[in-house]
Amino acid sequence: MTNVKCRMVTVPDLSKEHTIPGQPATERFDVEKLPHHLAIIMDGNGRWAQERKLSRIEGHRAGAESVRIIVRACRRIGIPILTLYAFSKENWQRPGREVQALWRLLSRYLKSELDEMVEHSIRLNAIGDIQELPKSVNRLLVDTMNKTSANREMLLNLALSYSGRTEIVRTAQKLAAACVSNQMEPAEIDEVMFSQNLDTADMPDPDLLIRTSGEQRISNFLLWQMAYTELYVSPIYWPDFREAQLMEALADFQRRERRFGKTGEQQATEV
Repeated sequence: MTNVKCRMVTVPDLSKEHTIPGQPATERFDVEKLPHHLAIIMDGNGRWAQERKLSRIEGHRAGAESVRIIVRACRRIGIPILTLYAFSKENWQRPGREVQALWRLLSRYLKSELDEMVEHSIRLNAIGDIQELPKSVNRLLVDTMNKTSANREMLLNLALSYSGRTEIVRTAQKLAAACVSNQMEPAEIDEVMFSQNLDTADMPDPDLLIRTSGEQRISNFLLWQMAYTELYVSPIYWPDFREAQLMEALADFQRRERRFGKTGEQQATEV
């Protein structure tokens, strides 16, 4: 597991309603019904570039600008935790030139956004096997996490060299080793304990997952954590996914009834 520990963040003190940019003033969000934890699979950079007869690297570069815009929008409207699927374990199979370009883009992003993260109290965290990253990138990532560790307004969580299955297996191995060494009994292992030994320990599970580019799969992302996550698929490629598309996804989320296995009548009586 990554040795980076996560702490809960508090929701900024905002008004209860938030106007959707570009929409009539009557169309508003209830801030109390915004997701506490938003996860995004940022898909479509390559196809965006291909349709424009550009290199895949140009697509990733355009996607980096969407990251900046969406992070700023989430901080402004008061989403406490944003997790971005930035690089999966499977992505290591891509051409070496593309992989190296992705690490250069990450390094550039960390350097360029550090001052803004500090200014706006955004804490950076990473999940996944970050020790697999190039040493220079790993050092910069850890340094950025350390410099933002006291920030509390928002948590920006990057999934890097991440695999949901690997995370679950690693957690099971850790708990099994604790049982073998007599630190605990197998019967003590429950869902809460398992969750507290995942990379996302101390974070709430995602309320909403957005996937861009129209693909309808979760691609080995937060498999344990997304048991009751609402799914939203946008046809827009990630480089074109901006604040307007984010607001559409959030508005759709607020129209849903989340029952967690209960009936609608039961949920109504508990409100």
